[in-house]
Amino acid sequence: MKKEVEKKKFSLTPFSIILILLALLALITHFLPSADFDKNGELVSGSGVVAASLSDFLMAPVNGFAGAVEVCIFVLILGGFLAMVTKTGALETGIKVLVKKLKGNELVLIPILMFIFSIGGTTYGMLEETVGFYAILSATMVAAGLDTVVASAIVLLGAGTGVLGSTINPFAVGTAIDALPAGIEVNQGIIIALGAILWWVSYVIATLFVMNYARKVKRDKGSTILSLQEQKAMQKEYSKTTEENPKLTGRQKLVLVLFALTFVIMIVGFIPWVDFGVISEEVADAGTHWSAFLTGTCFGWFYFMDASTLFLLMSIIIGIVAKFKEREIVETFISGAADMMSVVLIIAVARGASVLMGVTHLDNYIVYNAAEFLKVVPAFIYTPLNYLLHIVLSILVPSSSGLASLSTPIMGGLTHQLGYSVETNIMAFVAANGLVNLITPTCGAIMGGLALAKVDYSTWVKWSFKVILTIGLAAMAILTIASIIL
Repeated sequence: MKKEVEKKKFSLTPFSIILILLALLALITHFLPSADFDKNGELVSGSGVVAASLSDFLMAPVNGFAGAVEVCIFVLILGGFLAMVTKTGALETGIKVLVKKLKGNELVLIPILMFIFSIGGTTYGMLEETVGFYAILSATMVAAGLDTVVASAIVLLGAGTGVLGSTINPFAVGTAIDALPAGIEVNQGIIIALGAILWWVSYVIATLFVMNYARKVKRDKGSTILSLQEQKAMQKEYSKTTEENPKLTGRQKLVLVLFALTFVIMIVGFIPWVDFGVISEEVADAGTHWSAFLTGTCFGWFYFMDASTLFLLMSIIIGIVAKFKEREIVETFISGAADMMSVVLIIAVARGASVLMGVTHLDNYIVYNAAEFLKVVPAFIYTPLNYLLHIVLSILVPSSSGLASLSTPIMGGLTHQLGYSVETNIMAFVAANGLVNLITPTCGAIMGGLALAKVDYSTWVKWSFKVILTIGLAAMAILTIASIIL
């Protein structure tokens, strides 16, 4: 008991971890050269940084909130939606029915679900959209005799390995290609092939790790890595009394159909059909495609406000199907949204690191000076160092599109100038950014998802370190070999 009390005493919340990181970033800027500006007030690239003031530090989390407002709205409405579904009893009973039908074969769900999430990752960079699945799968895994670490790993490693091996993800690969200096051409076939290799190798490694841990927990509950406090929080949130013969009513079955349909529509809406040529850009711009009837935006161009509208509408429909009174619908939705407030605050504060990097120009300084150093190294050293550089940058700028816009104009141009593979350079950025977004505290989706699953960030780092290190080394080896061959 004494050991557990000490562990709780020295445990840091996600907010403290992020604020400490912000303080360190602000402090670092005071020990680096000062930035120079030309007569037009433009930054002389790589000249230095602007030392962070106290106001820069204090305003970073607040400005991060402003930058994350669409994601925050989505999470709040998602909370109301999940509360509505939960109140019907359909989700809880459906999980019990599923677990009963599997009859001890629950582990088969792990590779299947991870593969489905990975498809979303490699095609359109599924990350923030996964937040709601942490709660759903936590309930499922706990009912199956596992823990919420397994649930978190299914979502985060599943989608994350897909993002790490992005093949046609427009927010990573597409943005990086667009950010290349004029005149540099790339072979899309090489990018897709290299992405597919990274995807499959990472997926297999992650699945083997998760399955091995799940077997241990299934066999012996004492094998869980969760602390006693986390286990109590998990049991309180997700452990329900077990029924011997759970049965779904007709109304509950309809609610589950609507529940599944909502997520299907969201996923289909986020897949970039315009980039694939399925929907023409002219039709998408005009909003005349049939799929635009819901939000005015056609499938393929959905973003978080569109998804929020969808979940709000389906919350009301499910409440009506369940025959809730008007007051019940409103109060249930508000209660669910309120439960998500801590998640929203974590997501918002996590954006503060990117804000502080931009205000001080620390991001530009790191990229420029790293590029200068990498000019003099051979390809087989250039690629792994380039990969490690993007790992550091991804901790500070977790957004794939944001980092692509920052680093690709410099690193892509340098790679081309040195005669190395530009395709490998793009995938080094994609793989590094994807790897970091499996563990970084500056990624709001991770911190928010873990908060829903009742898993402390320190616990996730302790559990996932080995699998992430293995995936990282495998990715580095694949990229280095590719740089030598191509």
